[in-house]
Amino acid sequence: MGDLFNTMITVFLGFFAIMNPLANTAVFLGLTAEQAPQQRRQSAFRALLIAFCIVAVFALVGKALFHLFGITLPALRITGGILVFLIGFHMLQGQSSHLHKGEEPDNDIALSPLAVPILAGPGTLATAMSFSAQGGLGAVSVTIAMFALLCVISYACFMMGDRLVSFVGESGMTIITRLMGLILAVIGTQMALEGIAGAIAALPNAGG
Repeated sequence: MGDLFNTMITVFLGFFAIMNPLANTAVFLGLTAEQAPQQRRQSAFRALLIAFCIVAVFALVGKALFHLFGITLPALRITGGILVFLIGFHMLQGQSSHLHKGEEPDNDIALSPLAVPILAGPGTLATAMSFSAQGGLGAVSVTIAMFALLCVISYACFMMGDRLVSFVGESGMTIITRLMGLILAVIGTQMALEGIAGAIAALPNAGG
């Protein structure tokens, strides 16, 4: 029982470090600044549900999917990094990314970039695959359960963000949006750099 509890704590903290709910709340507020409270709640729920489903799938069959399609983790990091950087750049300029335009912009934001790659990004997927591969169905179950708990915590943080929106006002949200755009751009750059470093390290004779 003690080993199971220690494993649960380890998995939870691993996910928490990768998907920091407090930091993601600030990003969430910036991305949903123009949405009504009801839309914001729907975006939060949908984004976290999508992220949970993706992480659950990768915990179950992630490595098999990577091998099937010939995908590498560095490639996922580079692609995700570019996507996050572009969205952050548009936010920094005070513009809506074209990725968010369409008939249902709140749903688009929930899917991208909130669910992928911010919530279920390369680091989160790699963590899920790593923990779930440590030992059978029990490890997979613990991995999925701990991520589900983190999703619940994240949703609570997102909902408390409504109070922050009403407190800071429109001008305050504009500032938050610009700042979060800068942070997203930096996160995207970091993700891409990690992907490039991983790709170089995987090359034959890279260390020679």
